[in-house]
Amino acid sequence: MARLKVTQTKSVIGSKQNHRDTLRSLGLKRINDVVVKDDRPEYRGMVHTVRHLVTVEEVD
Repeated sequence: MARLKVTQTKSVIGSKQNHRDTLRSLGLKRINDVVVKDDRPEYRGMVHTVRHLVTVEEVD
């Protein structure tokens, strides 16, 4: 199964509470934090919500 490497690239200061909560649910706390998640629809939806704050790469 493919995996997603999600890196927080921007600050959450001034962001909506929903976006902050989504980043926290992904396991991201501060800029340059990196998490690797399974490529599942649930995570894709979360990443789509905060796509302006993160970068995503596919990892094998």
